[in-house]
Amino acid sequence: MLYLLTAGALLWVGLLLVPWRPWSTREHLEPDKTNIAPSLSNVTVLIPARNEAASIQRTLSALGVQGTDLKIILVDDQSSDGTAAIAQSTLATGLAVVNGAPLPPEWTGKLWALEQGLRNAGTELVLLLDADIELELGVVGALRQKLIGDQLDLVSIMAWLRMETFWEKLLAPAFIYFFKLVYPFAYGNKRDSKFGVAAGGCILVRAKALRNAGAFESIRDAIIDDCALASRIKASGGRTWIGLSRSVRSHRPYPRLANFWEMVARTAYTQLHYSIWLLLGTTFLMSLMFVFPVAGLLTGSFVVRAFAVIGVCAMMISYLPTLRYYRRSVLWAPMLPFIGCVYLVLTWASAIRFWQGKRSEWKGRVYQRR
Repeated sequence: MLYLLTAGALLWVGLLLVPWRPWSTREHLEPDKTNIAPSLSNVTVLIPARNEAASIQRTLSALGVQGTDLKIILVDDQSSDGTAAIAQSTLATGLAVVNGAPLPPEWTGKLWALEQGLRNAGTELVLLLDADIELELGVVGALRQKLIGDQLDLVSIMAWLRMETFWEKLLAPAFIYFFKLVYPFAYGNKRDSKFGVAAGGCILVRAKALRNAGAFESIRDAIIDDCALASRIKASGGRTWIGLSRSVRSHRPYPRLANFWEMVARTAYTQLHYSIWLLLGTTFLMSLMFVFPVAGLLTGSFVVRAFAVIGVCAMMISYLPTLRYYRRSVLWAPMLPFIGCVYLVLTWASAIRFWQGKRSEWKGRVYQRR
């Protein structure tokens, strides 16, 4: 018990000390709302949309005030809820709706929709935007300024997830926290790093770099398509950057645990490359970091409790920047061991789904295990 607790405590302390600081929120981007770009004529927004009637109006309305001459292509991916009609009634100008063709074999739906949209885009820059993402005033201009000013080829933003219900408040900040632990932003942003990190909800990319990297066909069957795209851009010699923002918000609801269950189960085992050994290693590591420190607090040994306190304190300290950034109470920090266990269970649910023959499932489409 002491050895396991010591290892767990050292892991948390080490996490606080590593130079790339994956727990930090220092990588972020906010627009200057007093300095709006006069023209966005070199940007085309590509929106893949499949049954997004509940969210598309907010997304398009926010785009309509970003600046003049912004081009928007919405690919209606065979929706059955009137998504295209709502989109056309929301924006009278600047919007083109492409009726998506049937999904070919070996393609995921989102990437096939983006591929069709790209064929109709003729601008220097392309903004890949999920249909549930609402941009505050000036975000597109700020993304363009970041990309051009820092001589980048791809800039992406991890959207602020909705945090209204209990489960959203409990699990949404932690989802971003764990994403940053698995995909450290600072390491991915390094000029000489080949590690690709991106968040698919909001990505601004140079069209030339995108096509040089093989566009969407090169990653056509990817489930974690954002990081796959960033890796392709880097492999072709491009530079990428990812950060947080309070001005890029997802309004997709996850009101119940079951909703998070579906979201995480869709990709968690993919992150482990469908490897049982990585799954078992992750289970051991998360138990070491989340279960043993709490269990150590309940023992009678002073030495064991001392290491347990070090581990728990370091754990909560690592979570505080995320809570502060998303304006959550620090009282959520003691819940992190429980949250970690929930996400571990969801990872196993993802693996079980894969073993049952389903690689992933989204919007009524099931991507079978190959």
